[in-house]
Amino acid sequence: MKIIVPMAGIGSRLRPHTLTVPKPLTVIAGKPIVQRLVEDISSVIDEEIDEIAFIIGPAKKGFPENTTENLLQIAKELGAKGNVYVQEEALGTAHALFCAKESLSGPCVVAYADTLFKADFKLDANADGAIWVKQVADPSAFGVVKLDNGFITDFVEKPKDFVSDLAIIGIYYFKDGDRVRNEIQYLIDNDLKENNEYQLTNVLETLKSEGAKFIPGTVNTWMDCGKKDPTVDTNKQVLEFEHKAGNNLVSKDVILENSEIIQPCYVGKNVVLKNAKIGPYVSLGSNSVVDNATISNSLIQNNVEISNANLDNAMIGNHAKYNGNYTSVSIGDYTELI
Repeated sequence: MKIIVPMAGIGSRLRPHTLTVPKPLTVIAGKPIVQRLVEDISSVIDEEIDEIAFIIGPAKKGFPENTTENLLQIAKELGAKGNVYVQEEALGTAHALFCAKESLSGPCVVAYADTLFKADFKLDANADGAIWVKQVADPSAFGVVKLDNGFITDFVEKPKDFVSDLAIIGIYYFKDGDRVRNEIQYLIDNDLKENNEYQLTNVLETLKSEGAKFIPGTVNTWMDCGKKDPTVDTNKQVLEFEHKAGNNLVSKDVILENSEIIQPCYVGKNVVLKNAKIGPYVSLGSNSVVDNATISNSLIQNNVEISNANLDNAMIGNHAKYNGNYTSVSIGDYTELI
């Protein structure tokens, strides 16, 4: 089984945090989003993952030189071969997938690296395909699927009138990746665009019309990492899942001086806490120092200095310095508020 992860988007809605770090590599509770995504997928795939292919954007769009190295390491840690491809121009979801055409063969899972999920089902690898969905309150904002006797009958993009409340979350299983690749090739060769892009939904419709049977893969929890507030909330949910699983995410070498940590929290290595109260639901990256501060429900990256602060619902990037009494802040890498 292969996992293919298109992640070439620049993550503009999450700026300033994506100015120096691509959104899928944003760290939540000690792990990059994309790493948690492929781990979650592997947990519902009852087969060995032998390859993980990542499709990234070019360096000129904010992907640093070490992106490839970091992604290959993620694949290695899951015991899989890693490949990294570059999508030079954003021409749609199907085009992004086609950039990894050398890896798009055999059974594979395609996962667009925008969200995280939790699910307790096991994928039926004998199906022609599966599409992960989640029941939502406002289906008009999503692509949705219609079902009949357990199979998907229609794909509807952002319906104005109600047809279904099962939203497509951007994760797909294909039994025959070669067939998907050939259909995308047909779109590109014939310049069949929708809104000036090559869309994966058009490929799905063609496969369905040719007899392919798709089943839904329902998730229990769908976590968004598109903007600052949803990303902080996703951090909270991930910490809750880890805590319930009995995982202690607080490094043993944390230095506590008249301070306390209220679980669930993630605290990285070489962190110093002085006169501080951390948690619940705080991720605090390695090599950070917190002095005279109270922090809850916040996502804070590495090498950060925080003092004289009372923070809630905060997201702070790497190498930032913060000194003040502001709340609900969102500041990026190398920012100073002192």
